[in-house]
Amino acid sequence: MASNEEELKPYLITDPQEMSARIDELRRQGKKIGLVPTMGALHLGHLSLAIAAKNECDVTVVSDFVNPTQFAPGEDYDKYPRTLNADISLLSKIGTDFVFAPSPDAMYPRGFDATVHVGGVSKLLEGRFRPTHFDGVCLVVLKLFNITRADIAYFGQKDYQQVQVVKKMVEDLNVPIQIDMRPIIRERDGLAMSSRNQYLSDEERKESLVLNRALEKAEELVRGGERESSVICDAMRQIIETAKDATIDYIHIGDPKSLVEMERVSGDVVVLLAVRIGTTRLIDNRLIERK
Repeated sequence: MASNEEELKPYLITDPQEMSARIDELRRQGKKIGLVPTMGALHLGHLSLAIAAKNECDVTVVSDFVNPTQFAPGEDYDKYPRTLNADISLLSKIGTDFVFAPSPDAMYPRGFDATVHVGGVSKLLEGRFRPTHFDGVCLVVLKLFNITRADIAYFGQKDYQQVQVVKKMVEDLNVPIQIDMRPIIRERDGLAMSSRNQYLSDEERKESLVLNRALEKAEELVRGGERESSVICDAMRQIIETAKDATIDYIHIGDPKSLVEMERVSGDVVVLLAVRIGTTRLIDNRLIERK
């Protein structure tokens, strides 16, 4: 008889065709499928998504794949942390059903030549600094949707722009899937959890707290009645610049769906940041909804 630990251990699949075959069988049984797309190096933010999927769906699939198409030359693809065994161990504790961990060759075999491009929301912010990034994200996410045919896909709010791009792709291409964005999971001191946080030195780790402090200041000003985006951004910039190793890529206040910049705060807004602490690039955001 299998032990409880063995019963909970996720089934590892590396072949896209095998993953699809498993899903076909489960869908014939009427099972509801939840997908959590990740690049591995899992932390509590990822696990919160996997728990949500387990609670709401009959079957949970967590993809664990460092996707090469969303990295530009010179970015951190080669050094991006790969911790598959540790990831499986974490997922076993919450009863995830499948871990889908294909190789790059399995996802992009010889002769692969397809592209996916979403305009509009993908051209702002991250799209300016990483022009090919969202094309790679949309390509791999659409492949994962097609392979798993999930009913719901769970994403974290930390990658807010990415979620809006994926939602637009799903809407425009009539992909039959629900996109569920879950709140940012933070460390006790407020730093948004990210696989890239491990790149930070101890001193940089302390300096990185300016991101959350700046977002807290933005919300304080909005709740206090400030409506000029320039005033809010200036206050945030002053906080971030107290960190000696901080370089600001952008501070942006925009519409929550289109991300179009808002000169004056009106209704719900999203505040987005990208800041380099030393050589590590961090993103964070705050969705401020009108109460």
